[in-house]
Amino acid sequence: MSNIGDDDRSEETTAYDGSDIYADDGSVRSDFLMHVGAAVADRDTIYLRQHVAGLHASELGDLLEAIQPEQRLALVSLLGKEFDLAALTEVDEAIRLDIVEHLPNEQIAEAIGEMDSDDAVYILEDLDQEDQEEILAKLPFTERVRLRRSLDYPESTAGRRMQTEFVAVPPFWTVGQTIDYMREDEDLPDSFTQIFVIDPTFKLLGTVDLDRVLRTKRSIKVDAIMRDTSHAIPAEMDQEEAAQLFEQYDLLSAAVVDDNERLVGVLTIDDVVDVIQEEAEEDLLRLSGVGDEELSDSVAEASRSRVPWLFVNSMTACISASVIGLFDATIQQIVALAILMPIVAGMGGNAGSQTMTVTVRALATRGLDIHNAPRIIRREAGVGLLNGMIFGTFIGMIAGLWFQDPNIGGIIATAMLINMMAAALAGIMIPLLLEKSGADPAVSSAVFVTAVTDVTGFFSFLGIATWWFHIT
Repeated sequence: MSNIGDDDRSEETTAYDGSDIYADDGSVRSDFLMHVGAAVADRDTIYLRQHVAGLHASELGDLLEAIQPEQRLALVSLLGKEFDLAALTEVDEAIRLDIVEHLPNEQIAEAIGEMDSDDAVYILEDLDQEDQEEILAKLPFTERVRLRRSLDYPESTAGRRMQTEFVAVPPFWTVGQTIDYMREDEDLPDSFTQIFVIDPTFKLLGTVDLDRVLRTKRSIKVDAIMRDTSHAIPAEMDQEEAAQLFEQYDLLSAAVVDDNERLVGVLTIDDVVDVIQEEAEEDLLRLSGVGDEELSDSVAEASRSRVPWLFVNSMTACISASVIGLFDATIQQIVALAILMPIVAGMGGNAGSQTMTVTVRALATRGLDIHNAPRIIRREAGVGLLNGMIFGTFIGMIAGLWFQDPNIGGIIATAMLINMMAAALAGIMIPLLLEKSGADPAVSSAVFVTAVTDVTGFFSFLGIATWWFHIT
């Protein structure tokens, strides 16, 4: 079968290496997407094997996210066994599940057998138990045991993230024996930076960096050059805490040990970078009340993730509205108050969001704790007071000139000062209280901080106005 346009496509795109598929803004080039789409439509497997099959896993993942949904499965099908399953570790969960569900388990098992264990677990963990068992049953015994052990650890732990391929030697080996072992054993990982020293029960004794091995004479024993492992990571440690250890001690890799301090795997910097990115994205999404939403989610899924906190927000908005209702007579007499109310609430809301974002981030990175909390609270209160004075004066002058009434200026200046102080305190106290109670401050803080700033802003502004105009 002849593919119309193949020659033109070949002339325009001689070869797409890793840098060529991206535009200057980092997105996948539109002309490359067009050619891939045309090749999929024409079932041009020659073009796809030439220009797509050889892409790096991350590049192929970007391509899968960029092409039309109906083209993804066709592309994977046309590539067949040449499709790099590791690319699925680089895409949204919804896309990954959609593709995996349409792949035969035999193909998944074959691909997983050639992948690093951490990537294999990342794909297997989202599958149904029945599919997991069928795929694992097709793997060699040793590989099957390793993957089962990782899958048995809770989600988002170091044990689930670890790589089970590592280099481990006994302490009585010489450097020469160790070097020969690394050269001759074909089952060792393709890349590593540390050699772990273990006893016969696999209990971790220490580590040796590769540069130390290369600089030591062959006759020297390993236990003479090993160092104690002071940063071994428990397998059930939360992955975010493990990432913080990497950041604190500038680690490239770290041993993962079980409850008996036996070596079960290694956590590497590439996995930790992924963890840091995922946790940062998760915190950002939760601050906006959208949970684990992804760009590939459907309209219904996106709506479902946003509805709960929008509902809570509607309840707090009703409370704010009821506060305004208490002063409806005053508002009817002085229309300027209705015009200026959004300024007070809006400035307080923004100030509260600034403090809340800093606080939630500090809690996530363990930068804020019981020891320094009083000092940080005093600092934020001071910031709220200073900003309240600055913007209260500024807005008060504008309002006074606008309505030709210094009383209006003084009222809004005072209300602004009160609300920005309340916003600063709410922005730090609410996340701290939620953290103390066991709730996730990233998820819950925003709606409550907004409620406090709205209620305080409206009540202070309208309350002061009612009192002032009543006595005058």
